[in-house]
Amino acid sequence: MRLGVLDIGSNTVHLLLVDAHPGARPVAFASHKRPLSLVQYLDGDGNINDAGQHELIEFVLEAWEFAASHKAEDLLAFCTSAIREATNGPEVLARVKHETTVTLQELTGSEEASMTFFAVRRWYGWGAGPILDLDIGGGSFEMAYGTDELPEFATSVPLGASRLTRDWLHDDPPSAKSVKELRRYIRSTLKPVVRNFHELGRANLVAGTSKTFRSLARIAGAAPSAAGPYVKRELHAADLGLWAQRISAMTVEDRLYLPGVSDARARQLLAGALVAEAALELFEFPTMEICPWALREGLILRRLDQLVFEEALDPAPHVGKRKKDKSKKKATKENGQTPEHDDSHPEVKEFPVPINTPAPSPIPAPAAGGLAS
Repeated sequence: MRLGVLDIGSNTVHLLLVDAHPGARPVAFASHKRPLSLVQYLDGDGNINDAGQHELIEFVLEAWEFAASHKAEDLLAFCTSAIREATNGPEVLARVKHETTVTLQELTGSEEASMTFFAVRRWYGWGAGPILDLDIGGGSFEMAYGTDELPEFATSVPLGASRLTRDWLHDDPPSAKSVKELRRYIRSTLKPVVRNFHELGRANLVAGTSKTFRSLARIAGAAPSAAGPYVKRELHAADLGLWAQRISAMTVEDRLYLPGVSDARARQLLAGALVAEAALELFEFPTMEICPWALREGLILRRLDQLVFEEALDPAPHVGKRKKDKSKKKATKENGQTPEHDDSHPEVKEFPVPINTPAPSPIPAPAAGGLAS
C-alpha cells in the first residue's frame, strides 16, 4: 500500500509517501515539504497568529492534493510541539480540520519520544540491548530509554533548537555572554531529568535521531547522506565541543558553507550543538550513533503493525506448490506401481490464501475551498 505521513514540525512541514506492507521495509516514494517555522508566528501571548495559520492551512491543502494525485491509500497526519505548546493550539487544529477536513493528531512530548524510540529499536534490533535515544526538534528535546520496543521512560523538555535561538541568541554572531547564559540554562534544565534516567541503568547504545544531530555529525566528518543510510555515522563529544566553539564565532551566512547545513537550519545550529554537547556530557557518553529512522518511521511502522490485525495478509510471492517430477511420475505409472511418499523430497502444499478485507478507499480529490468528504 502507499501510505502518506504528514508531519507538522516546528521547523518544517513535510509530507512523505512510502510504499510499504507489514513485515517489509518502508520505501520512500515521493516527498513534498517546505520550511515553515511556526514558532516565528507566535505573538506576545504565545498564540500562532493568523498569518501562521494561513501558511499552515495552505500547506495541508497542498499535501492532501499531492497525496491524492499520487494515489495514497492511507494518511497519517500529526503535529508536535509547535502547535502543542501554542496557547491557541486547539483552535488552530479545529480551523485546520474545518478548512481542509484533515485531522491533525497532536502528539504529547512523551508520545513523540516513544514513537521515535520505537523506530530506533526497529532499526538496530534486539541485539543492541538497552538504548538511549535523543532527538532535538525545533521546539523541544525528546529523550527515551528502554530495552523493549517501547521505552521504559520517555520525556520531553522545551530545549528545541529554534526555540532557544529565538529566546537567547539574538545577535549575529551571538555574544559570548548570551552563549554562556544559554549553556547554563540548558544544563540547569537537563540535570534533574537526566537523574531520572540514571536510575534506570546504562544504555549499550546512544542514538541521535534528528536533522540537527545529522548536520552536526556531517560537520564533524561523518559520511554525507549520498552515501546511503547503511553507512555508520557517529558524533563524538570531543568533536562536538570543538565545533560548538567554532560555530559560536560564525555568522549565519558563514555557517552555510559548512557541509550538511541548510538555509533553514543555519541560524539554529549553535543552539542545537549546545543541547547535544550538554546531553552527552550529562549522560556521560563519549559517542553517539546517528540513526536514519525517527518519528515519521516510527508512526509508519506502528501503522503497519496495526494492519496485521485489521486485515488478512497474502503469502509471500515465492510460496507455492513444488513442481512435480514428471519423469518419475510417468515411470511409476508405466510400471503399474502406486507412487510412494518420498521423505527426502517432501511435497510442499499450496499455501491457503485467505480472503482479504477491503483495501482502504483512495484519498478523494480535493474540492474547491477544501477537500471532498
